[in-house]
Amino acid sequence: MSTEAERVHAAFVGVVRALGLLRPDTTPCGQPLSLTHAHTISELHSDGPLSQRELGVRLRLQKSTVSRLVDELERDGTVERRPNPADRRSVLIALSPAGRGKAERLRAAQTELFARLLADTSTDDRRQLAGLLDRLARAARALD
Repeated sequence: MSTEAERVHAAFVGVVRALGLLRPDTTPCGQPLSLTHAHTISELHSDGPLSQRELGVRLRLQKSTVSRLVDELERDGTVERRPNPADRRSVLIALSPAGRGKAERLRAAQTELFARLLADTSTDDRRQLAGLLDRLARAARALD
């Protein structure tokens, strides 16, 4: 098992490095965003306004980190804070019009990147890969 685990680790590290996931200010699909900003924008684009608490849970970030992150994104015009109609003591974080534009460009660039990466892969292999990655993500979340 350890040899298989080492092989999977090496392959995973190879993907991380090949995609440039260690670059602090550019996504693998070439967008001029940090990965944290990109994931935040994607969450808000997919599911609409979220509380800072919910955003932190989804991104698996500490409260103080989420607060700084939202402050940064608000300063650059990507997000807006809105009153939470369900809880007057909290606010919701929503994409601004400029943030929605960033989200749409990000999604298009991600789709293009993965289409290129998987161009020579069969439909069955893509389905199997997606299933394995889902299982890996579930296992990683269960480590907490």
